[in-house]
Amino acid sequence: MPVVANFVAFKAGWLSSVLGGANQMPWLGPLAVAVAVLIHLSMARRPQTEIALILACGAIGTVFDSILVAAGWVSYPSGMFSQSLAPYWIIGMWMLFATTLNMSLSFLKGKPVLAFVMGFVAGPLAYLGGAKLGGMIFENQFAALAMLAVGWGVMMPGLMALAGRFDGMTAAPVAAAETGS
Repeated sequence: MPVVANFVAFKAGWLSSVLGGANQMPWLGPLAVAVAVLIHLSMARRPQTEIALILACGAIGTVFDSILVAAGWVSYPSGMFSQSLAPYWIIGMWMLFATTLNMSLSFLKGKPVLAFVMGFVAGPLAYLGGAKLGGMIFENQFAALAMLAVGWGVMMPGLMALAGRFDGMTAAPVAAAETGS
């Protein structure tokens, strides 16, 4: 049941972010994301570890999406810090995405090829969906989609490895010295 709740919370946060960005209410997404993250952290066995993962994904996403903006391949109707940085609601979406890595996407751990394929396909599809809802504009659709496919394909195995390192959802590993081994 927690995996289903995680998936639903992610989808609600994603939709709130995109529709808020599309309708000049960029604060709506971060508000929904904050609720989803708080729910996620309340379920975590080690919340501080999940916070580290969430912040790391926020930083990675800021850099990745800001490259797309700075290159002139995508633009956003609202929520921009500056004309060369990703909007704050997109950064929030990356933090929201981090909450899925050790929950609804945990099946990708230890499967880098599957993670690559999922990222290569699902990454650009999510941005296409966001564009169709008005949350973003492809200024150069071919270049943006190519970068999204390659970027998400490369990042997904790395994000899954990072999630394995910062997994606050499962019990903490017991040190060999504590087990008497």
